[in-house]
Amino acid sequence: MASIIPPDGGTPTIKWRFPSVHPDGRKFVVIAAAIVLLFAILHWTTLAWLMAGVTIWVAAFFRDPIRTTPKGEGFIVAPADGLITLIQAVPPPKEMAGEDGLGFEPMMRVSIFMSVFDVHINRSPITGTIRRVVYISGKFLNADLDKASEDNERQHFLVEGLDGTRIGFTQIAGLVARRIVPFVKTGDIVAAGQRVGLIRFGSRVDVYLPAGTQPRVALGQRTIAGETVLAKLGETDRVGGVAQ
Repeated sequence: MASIIPPDGGTPTIKWRFPSVHPDGRKFVVIAAAIVLLFAILHWTTLAWLMAGVTIWVAAFFRDPIRTTPKGEGFIVAPADGLITLIQAVPPPKEMAGEDGLGFEPMMRVSIFMSVFDVHINRSPITGTIRRVVYISGKFLNADLDKASEDNERQHFLVEGLDGTRIGFTQIAGLVARRIVPFVKTGDIVAAGQRVGLIRFGSRVDVYLPAGTQPRVALGQRTIAGETVLAKLGETDRVGGVAQ
């Protein structure tokens, strides 16, 4: 992953650009655009304009912006864009529990809800090795509900850092989401902020923080995948927030 800091220590030049569309979503954009063309040929003008709006939304949904991941000892970065809706101590999922996983004791879970307007590319919270990828079929309840962590279709990732720290995070399908797409597999080495998968059309990601680590984010705060620091290992001070 390239750094934006020049090797001579000079001032970097950053220019804004339109985010690209992820390859997994390009076929949906093409299909939507083809329908627009068909409606236009048939002179169904109103439907053509409506479908053009849908095409733009589909392209925006699958946008894949470049992110700059902060470097720091012990940083755990957000794996998803979205809204912090739940922060609570819970037992780790059984699929990630155990001596070679997250253990059995309750740990702090931070839930990030992604609306259909958020970027849906998910990223690794730390640098390390993917130790587990576990897919579980299930229901499609509102991803904002607490029980979605246990009832909905979901996919667990367990990443082991270079220092042996294990972080678990889970992609959870929602009411509209109908497919979870992984980009990595067990044994892969990933960098913090690296793309690891996506969920189509609205969902949630849960992150399980190690014992003795409190989140740096507050309920109601928005996160940016690969950029927002969720927590720092060993920090025990809980962060509060003010809605305004």
